[in-house]
Amino acid sequence: MSSNTDPARPADSAPAPRPSRRRVLGAATGTGLALATGLATATGATAADLPALGTYDVVVVGSGAAGMTAALTAAKQGLTCVVVEKAATFGGSAARSGAGIWIPNNEVILAAGVPDNPAKAAAYLAAVVGPDVSADRQAAFLGHGPAMISFVLANSPLRFRWMEGYSDYYPELPGGLPGGRSMEPDQLDGNILGAELARLNPAYMAVPAGMVVFSADYKWLTLAAVSAKGAAVATACLARGTKAALLGQKPLTMGQSLAAGLRAGLLAAQVPVWLNTPLSDLFVENGAVTGAVVTRDGAAGLVRARRAVVVGSGGFEHNAAMRAQYQRQPIGTDWTVGAKENTGDGIQAGRRAGAALDLMDDAWWGPAIPLPEEPYFCLAERTLPGGLLVNAAGARFVNEAGPYSDVVHTMYERNANAPDIPAWLVVDQNYRNRYLFKDVAPTFPFPDSWYTSGAAYKEWTLDALAGRIGVPAAALRATVNRFNSQALNGRDPDFHRGDSTYDHYYTDPAVRPNSCLAPLWLPPFHAFRIVPGDLGTKGGLRTDARARVLRPDGTPIPGLYAAGNASAAVMGHSYAGAGSTIGPAMTFGYIAARDIAANAAR
Repeated sequence: MSSNTDPARPADSAPAPRPSRRRVLGAATGTGLALATGLATATGATAADLPALGTYDVVVVGSGAAGMTAALTAAKQGLTCVVVEKAATFGGSAARSGAGIWIPNNEVILAAGVPDNPAKAAAYLAAVVGPDVSADRQAAFLGHGPAMISFVLANSPLRFRWMEGYSDYYPELPGGLPGGRSMEPDQLDGNILGAELARLNPAYMAVPAGMVVFSADYKWLTLAAVSAKGAAVATACLARGTKAALLGQKPLTMGQSLAAGLRAGLLAAQVPVWLNTPLSDLFVENGAVTGAVVTRDGAAGLVRARRAVVVGSGGFEHNAAMRAQYQRQPIGTDWTVGAKENTGDGIQAGRRAGAALDLMDDAWWGPAIPLPEEPYFCLAERTLPGGLLVNAAGARFVNEAGPYSDVVHTMYERNANAPDIPAWLVVDQNYRNRYLFKDVAPTFPFPDSWYTSGAAYKEWTLDALAGRIGVPAAALRATVNRFNSQALNGRDPDFHRGDSTYDHYYTDPAVRPNSCLAPLWLPPFHAFRIVPGDLGTKGGLRTDARARVLRPDGTPIPGLYAAGNASAAVMGHSYAGAGSTIGPAMTFGYIAARDIAANAAR
């Protein structure tokens, strides 16, 4: 295998000569990529004047799950590779996440006894995605996903656990599995990274001190005050933390484990990761992408790619102008939990190189509470019994326990005629006495800042609460009364909450006859502002089944690949199950690197 030494140190190859002005201007003219004028504005010099930062077979933009998987695959295929990362940390949004991974038929879930097979998976994905995504891209994801997982297991310290019982999001569709296909990273000792651990992007929500918590544990930790199993899971989390401390370990789980494990694989493969190195543009010669213009150590430079550039730079959730251009209002950058560096740089660079874009109106949506410190992405809170969502008219409008992306799609679809943004999650004190809410234990008060910011309200009557949140008091009372009668009967004929197996994942099994439904009866009553949050945007560069970036006419741009949220999602406008972001991101990063290697061998 070839070395991947950082060219700032002894180089793996001689630095490339500076490109001539004539070649650069010719490329810019041929492709419409205005390097000469655009970069002069951005960097104070033309592209012809940029210093060479080295030459690699593959340049990967972004160190999230897509980028690091692509880089690891490229290195193990014998290609030299470098990863350029905008942030001062590695891991991107993946490191912040719960790191669910949705890959049908992989060796981990099959060994755990998941009754999956290729026919089931294909039928299910086709039913979920519909005609929004080509059949060959769906087949590429399903066909290469299991091999990608096996590759990562063989070439990194990562191990995975099946998230038992976390249903596919539409288990009633053909091929859907009520027991779920999702898995997550197993516990990893951060000591394997040495000093590099300090450069890992922090988690979105920190694990409680002294505990080791998996994503699958949160379902039960929410119920720890009222469930024997919840209490047992909390005890197990504490025991894991105690054991790790005694062994001198730095235990990582969820996205922290995933990002650290991939980074450890890159370290072993000698793949350099350049932090604080944002992409300015793609470098194009004779119609092909042959490098990336980046800023490193405060100065612009050119890193060349002999074979290809893989764009894995994330979405555009923190770019207000792009969100305003492509997405429905109200929208902004304050409701997303994606990595703050995700401002669409790779998508914009790809478009300047001639790429087509798809799915730009969509995101990995989920109801969020706009707390003053950062938005909180609601999972269990809107699903647990004893709560309901109402709109500005004080009426329910959706199955609160349905897939989180569907809830926000409904908010936007209805908002023009029946304002649902913001909506309100209304719960009673019985709910608060029983369940963890975010990281606030049952019966404990919420921070004052939640109230002063307008994210939360508390009143002793529904009428008073209605007045505070600006909805008609009579309508709210009528809505709650109707909901209560349905909850007592265990059926929701209005929105079918609890009809799907998925609805029951984040609920309370002790509540009968329907674990999703309980009446609101004990004052004081609480309301939480709900807005369209997201885990990141899902629109981006149009790609084919080989992860090649395509022009509007369907032809590939030579030398340009994309994966992850910089590319249009293989899930289309839907969401197959927990991990439908990271699973495809890693898979198409893997596909891209293997395709580059196959072409290099010809």
